[in-house]
Amino acid sequence: MNSIYKFLCFLLIAGLILSCDTSNKTNSQKNKNEVLVLGTIHSGHRTDSIYNISYLKRLIKQIKPDYILAEIPPDRFEEATLGFIKNDSISEPRVMRFPEYTDVVFPLTKEMEFEIIPTAGWTKPMADERSQKLRAIRKDSTRAKDWKNYLAANKQSDDVYKATGKVNDPYFIHTNTYDSIQDISLQVYNRLFNVELGLGGWDNINIAHYWNIEKALEKHRYQGKRMLIIYGAGHKGWFLRELRKRDDINLLEMKPFLEAIR
Repeated sequence: MNSIYKFLCFLLIAGLILSCDTSNKTNSQKNKNEVLVLGTIHSGHRTDSIYNISYLKRLIKQIKPDYILAEIPPDRFEEATLGFIKNDSISEPRVMRFPEYTDVVFPLTKEMEFEIIPTAGWTKPMADERSQKLRAIRKDSTRAKDWKNYLAANKQSDDVYKATGKVNDPYFIHTNTYDSIQDISLQVYNRLFNVELGLGGWDNINIAHYWNIEKALEKHRYQGKRMLIIYGAGHKGWFLRELRKRDDINLLEMKPFLEAIR
């Protein structure tokens, strides 16, 4: 009798453990965060006839993010925020370069409830060092072949992009084909100069950006929130390749949101 009782207790406990495990998995699945990557054209938003400031505002309103992971360095974010609160404008030099933030994201904080999380790995010393090293490479006669290949890859990428007839088309920017065209030049740039440029190399700077993005993803894991990553469109393919490796998020396509504001 005791053996039967012990066996039944074992089954009951095992069932409870299995039930809890299944419940945890179900809850985790249900509470996965939704993640989107929005590729921007920086200053082009101020002049483009379609992918402009107004379009970006409507798109973000349609997405309704809970968090915006921004291409803003953490050490520049406080100054930019305080300037916006005080003067209704942003004077922080790095953030000023990006109208997607000065003219869109920050003003939208008055209408919408989302948190901006600065995630850029950029630093001024890194940018200055990168510029200095690229100038040195360009002037170095022993690197003439590398520089020629770099320029040729840039031209090829630009030519293929223009040939599509979809330059700055937000639909096309949010496709894998666009990422492949960008990779024509970026992968050559990366192969030739990434190690030499140190923190400013293409892979290296994306690793720095993505490290901050991952910190935000981990901090808010399984909260059932919508997280919008906003970066220059050239970074989009790099980020998507990494994000697709995660099983704790639902990676959303941009197309349905573009269709909704058409």
